[in-house]
Amino acid sequence: MGIEIDRTAFGPEDFRAFEARLEANLADLEALLADPAFGAGPATLGAELELYLVDGDGNPLHVNQELHAAAADPRLTLELNRYNLEYNLTPGPVAGGAFSATEREILGCLRDLQGHAATHGGKVVAIGILPTLREVDFGPGSITDRRRYHALVAQLIERRGSNFRIDINGRNPLQLDMADITLEGANTSFQVHYRVAPAVYADSYNALQLATPLALALAGNSPTLFGHALWRETRIPLFKQSIDCRQRDRYSWSEPARVNFGRGWVRHGAHELFAEQVRLYPPLLPLCGQREPGAAPSLDELRLHLSTVWLWNRPVYDPVDGGHLRIELRSLPAGPTAVDMVANAAFLVGLAEGLRPRINRLLPALPFHIAEYNFYRAAQHGLEAKLVWPREQQHGLAETPVTELLEACLPLAAEGLAAIGTPAEEISHYLGVIGARLASRQTGATWQLDTLHGLDGGLPTPDALHEMLKRFMALADSNRPVAEWPL
Repeated sequence: MGIEIDRTAFGPEDFRAFEARLEANLADLEALLADPAFGAGPATLGAELELYLVDGDGNPLHVNQELHAAAADPRLTLELNRYNLEYNLTPGPVAGGAFSATEREILGCLRDLQGHAATHGGKVVAIGILPTLREVDFGPGSITDRRRYHALVAQLIERRGSNFRIDINGRNPLQLDMADITLEGANTSFQVHYRVAPAVYADSYNALQLATPLALALAGNSPTLFGHALWRETRIPLFKQSIDCRQRDRYSWSEPARVNFGRGWVRHGAHELFAEQVRLYPPLLPLCGQREPGAAPSLDELRLHLSTVWLWNRPVYDPVDGGHLRIELRSLPAGPTAVDMVANAAFLVGLAEGLRPRINRLLPALPFHIAEYNFYRAAQHGLEAKLVWPREQQHGLAETPVTELLEACLPLAAEGLAAIGTPAEEISHYLGVIGARLASRQTGATWQLDTLHGLDGGLPTPDALHEMLKRFMALADSNRPVAEWPL
């Protein structure tokens, strides 16, 4: 979402030129992938952490540009809404202790930003959806004053042609209409970037798709919105619906949703994924970059275009380091703590690596639409979900409680982390955090809901939501894993 642009109005000639560049980019990428040396290198881990700014009462604090200027930190970027910021954390080799280095960096970033927020009477909180949000916190006045965001909002509204409809079920369902896409800013996540060699890209991507629902069930931290108790990870349907620009007719076809889990298992490699995004989605921001000589082509137009298609696991090309490929894991929420977020990432990457050697024996046992079903059921029910899991010697599909699957998959995640060179102490530590969470059955989402129930004995009320957030922030500051949080 963060790539800045230099203008906001576009004509037909801009779209034609941009589309021609996209075709050239795809051809350049195909040529790169034909080189066996392209993208070679060790597995690395990077991440983006989105954050909320709140005032002393726990309400959104609209000072992201002021804090961004005061911090003067190149890792810090502005987000869509004026009360959100994002840190682009430093990537590093997995074998060099990238998981623990990421945790330390998160803690340092939060400490620094808390100091700047305090000068405005505010605080910083990592939480999937801020429970104290009100409908008045959205709309044109909440948008960060950047050309990219104004242009993106305008393009999506133009394509939509009507209000964006939010309809999320739960204990007390939520239905409302929004005139713009600013509800997207209610979602904050911990987006993990995992570098993958082109030769194993398809298998790695498929393994991550298969593993993501299990990690999501463990990671839930977004159970409420506007006082409604909804999904354990309400971010998932909210993000999808808040920027859905399709005009749907039940008796006709419509373009695919720009937020989605995918269209099928990847059969051939990375180029297939990039080409799919070009072929299926019209450009939103048709700005052509400057072609500059370098060790690797920049593919500016392709990178910009993919930033306007929001797959939950997104292919990424980066010209840095001679050019390489990553997979951006976008479904994990921000918070509750640095150690919880890194543990979620370690489990997801480790499980995918553990599954990768056998992924092609598992795929025939799970149609892709059922993998997508798993994703949404994990978001909806968290550790109470039942998922359909493939087995090599299978004769028919069946649901299994996700907790049973997680218990069986923890050793496989350890194997996968070891296979990519993760230090043994990191494997033990972060999977230990996951194991304790599984044993306690307490995620960020269940802690929030149980705390609210103890405060008001029923549906969330404004006073209970503010008190719960106050307790959440105090516990999060300790970096104590959520499995150990008292109610």
